[in-house]
Amino acid sequence: MTRFPPLELDRLKTYSIFKRPSKVHREYLAKPWSPGGGFGDFLTRLPGFLAAGDFIEAVDRLAEAVQNERTVILGMGGHPIKVGLSPVIIDLMKRGIISLVAVNGSVMVHDTELAMIGSTSEDVASALADGTFGMGREANQFINASAIDASNEDLGLGLALGRKILNERLPYAEDSVFAAGVLLEVPVTVHVALGTDVYHVHPEADGAAIGRAGMRDFRTFCAAVTTLEKGVFINLGSAVIVPEVFLKAVSLARNLERPLRNLTTVNMDFIRQYRPQVNVVERPTADGGRGYHFTGHHELMFPLLAAALIERLNG
Repeated sequence: MTRFPPLELDRLKTYSIFKRPSKVHREYLAKPWSPGGGFGDFLTRLPGFLAAGDFIEAVDRLAEAVQNERTVILGMGGHPIKVGLSPVIIDLMKRGIISLVAVNGSVMVHDTELAMIGSTSEDVASALADGTFGMGREANQFINASAIDASNEDLGLGLALGRKILNERLPYAEDSVFAAGVLLEVPVTVHVALGTDVYHVHPEADGAAIGRAGMRDFRTFCAAVTTLEKGVFINLGSAVIVPEVFLKAVSLARNLERPLRNLTTVNMDFIRQYRPQVNVVERPTADGGRGYHFTGHHELMFPLLAAALIERLNG
């Protein structure tokens, strides 16, 4: 005799699926593509579920913020610059969509190199083997000199670097986010952790100057965050620095009794990281608003977001 005889199911309770609430409805199914359609058509054909539904909702929130002249902040690490997104970011600045750009220190390197020589991103693995990683002269000297200028003139790091790129007439300044910030009067703030960027290892590096100018940028960033009620904060590929800075700024804004209870946050990266998830998506919106996380390659996802927003604003 077996210890577990087959279970008898004659008393099983069932119900009619016609009466059951369901989460998936056919009106939200994807619509197949038709040749010759436009980008707006593509967006309307997406399924209305999970990330696709969230994406459209986030675009709508962004569009509403822009239409109502609310603050939209783009925070990012260096990777978006390395994968060619500078023109997309600058275009959003020109359109008046982005109110402020907040970056970690590595963005200064890639942006300056692009403006100076039209290329960036050395082969770290091979350069590290012989100790030449980060030892390029020109861009690092340029950045360290701009930090000293910023300290002497009581400017932020981002503003000083943008001015220097323009004043020195670097040949590819049109690709510089920092130069665009100066020309368009869109603040670009830099948030540096000393020792994390290659210009820190050069003899011209002045920690006091970097710190003083960086603190000014932090205060500028905090001022922008205090106006984020019904606005949007986007974190594009910064795993630690920008999410940590943003969380401190949110706390400061609320300490100063700024509303900041109805805001939208968007985190975009090719993997899910702890700090962006909790410091951008979850904690700041816990008392109101909505946070979104979109996983995918920056070079695909951010142009998609930018194009969808432009379509929405011009539809």
